[in-house]
Amino acid sequence: MRTPPSAPPSLDLRRDLYAVAAAVLLVTVSVAVGRHIEDTRRTLFVDWPPLLASWAPHLGPGTPAAVLVAIATVAQGPALAARLPWRALLPAAWGTAMAWIFSLALVDGWDRGIARRLTTRHEYLQVIDRFHDIPAALRGFTGHILLDSPDNWPAHIAGHPPAATLTFVLLDRIGLRGGGWAGVWCIAVGATACVAVLVTIRALADETLARRAAPFLVLAPAAVWMGTSADAYFAAVAAWAVALLALAVTRGSLGWAGASGLLFGLTCYLSYGLTLVALIAGAVLVLGRHGIRERPALSVPWLAGLAVVPAAFTIAGFDWWEAYRLLVTRYGQGAGGIRPYGYWVWANLACTVLVTGLATAAGLRRTAAALVRRRTGPPAAVRLAFLVSVALLALLVADLSGMSKAETERIWLPFALWLLPACAFLTRPRAWLTAQALLALLLNHLLITGW
Repeated sequence: MRTPPSAPPSLDLRRDLYAVAAAVLLVTVSVAVGRHIEDTRRTLFVDWPPLLASWAPHLGPGTPAAVLVAIATVAQGPALAARLPWRALLPAAWGTAMAWIFSLALVDGWDRGIARRLTTRHEYLQVIDRFHDIPAALRGFTGHILLDSPDNWPAHIAGHPPAATLTFVLLDRIGLRGGGWAGVWCIAVGATACVAVLVTIRALADETLARRAAPFLVLAPAAVWMGTSADAYFAAVAAWAVALLALAVTRGSLGWAGASGLLFGLTCYLSYGLTLVALIAGAVLVLGRHGIRERPALSVPWLAGLAVVPAAFTIAGFDWWEAYRLLVTRYGQGAGGIRPYGYWVWANLACTVLVTGLATAAGLRRTAAALVRRRTGPPAAVRLAFLVSVALLALLVADLSGMSKAETERIWLPFALWLLPACAFLTRPRAWLTAQALLALLLNHLLITGW
């Protein structure tokens, strides 16, 4: 049986542009409808819907660096990603991603862009002093989640399991105090997420696709919200949990399996919503199913690693399920109970367009095409398309849950990063990278973002 010919390049490009036009329309409608709702009803609790941001055109000390990083990555990124040795490509990707995130954050200046981000009234550093006795704080953690409870936790502390807050408590304990160090931690660790995604693609699909995805992972518009948001750090932990699982099932490594389980356990205690990363882990197991069949012993160290963090917190007196139940109640007590689900259930997807960029919209169109042609297409492309599709499914489940009404530009970073590899399917990478960079630069220079 002959393989049916693929669509002509001009037709593929036209279809990509249709996908881009649909994404632009979605964002435009979400801005217009959101502006009307906020002006008339005041129920969205964001100044520039669908983003938590304010219109404020500005330049800053990071502007020249951001422009230079963008130009250099567009001009040289695809070529370098194709020819650098793999072991050199990974640190180069991490370094460039850090430079991109730092420079965008510094458009708002060191103080507003980095040092103060995690010290505002809703953020983790507000409660450092309340963790002077960590065991006691964990035992009493659930008693401060509800808004009407005594000394209720600020929004982000109440909205996450305590491993998130403990990270910043421990940074403070080792001498890395204040918002500056907290911001640097989130940027430096968060930037490694792109490396974890590359490792996963190489393990489950092939190296060529990983190399093609690399510049898009580095120059993602998501960088606007990765500097500095604790969700960037959460995204990296979740991404490495997936990456190590991919290495475990493809190489039969008990050590990688145990480390992956440990990070999966930590992921669930950084953010309740990241339990949905289990869907991406399931995709890894499906794609590496032959390795699992041949090496069933991998499940033992993975499950052992997975149990460590939950066991430690449970022994310390923190009840994850009770905390989540109380959080659902708290969510209804605040803005989450007022924000209209009927708007955010689709406007959140417009946020995702702004986080992942127009190139990703075109890449997702090609992802769907790869799945449609799965019986005749290249196996590596089909495997990557499956992985990206499952990540999109996880994001959609989070959307439909109603527990992510607004602010998804940061909350969904751990899922959005897995959509970016769809750009590996695109031709004309420099043109698409230019679109990605321009979007990020415009967002960062026209808006003051909340994260």
